[in-house]
Amino acid sequence: MESFIASIRLVAATMLICVAGYSAAVWAVGQVLMPGSAQGSLIAAADGKVIGSSQVAQNFTEPRYFWPRPSAVDYNGAGAGGSNKSPTSTDIADRARETVARYGATAENPLPAELAAASGAGLDPHISERGALYQAARVAQARGLPQAGVEALIHEHAFAPGAFLAPDRLVNVLELNLALDRVETAG
Repeated sequence: MESFIASIRLVAATMLICVAGYSAAVWAVGQVLMPGSAQGSLIAAADGKVIGSSQVAQNFTEPRYFWPRPSAVDYNGAGAGGSNKSPTSTDIADRARETVARYGATAENPLPAELAAASGAGLDPHISERGALYQAARVAQARGLPQAGVEALIHEHAFAPGAFLAPDRLVNVLELNLALDRVETAG
């Protein structure tokens, strides 16, 4: 019986250290070293209301906004993941055709592949700078802004995630759309 009680104490101590202690330590390190990321990288509107996260894509469909990559999970953060469909699936091909048609792509003006294909998690908040520039004319026209100004805003918000290791610069779609809203209200 004595060894049984010792075993229970050991299990309790191990759980306390490994579950509660480790979790608390990781949480504390996150709060100190990366408080924004630890809190979900939330983005708030001017009135302080949280409107999204810089780490999760949102579905923008109005022509006045830049559109993110397609999502196999309908931009639902709780169900992140791919569609698990084969690249030869007719569903995938049909969705790609619909997306290409939605953008009005032609043989002379082909759609960047990333804008027709969902990311692995279905929640990628970024598109390439090239993908954003592809949409600039539509967004500028819908907002009544000069295309050069919209393109300048894209370049301003583009960043290289891996410095010299990443071939393409990326743009966060939500942050770019919010910047456009600020430009529109200021102008």
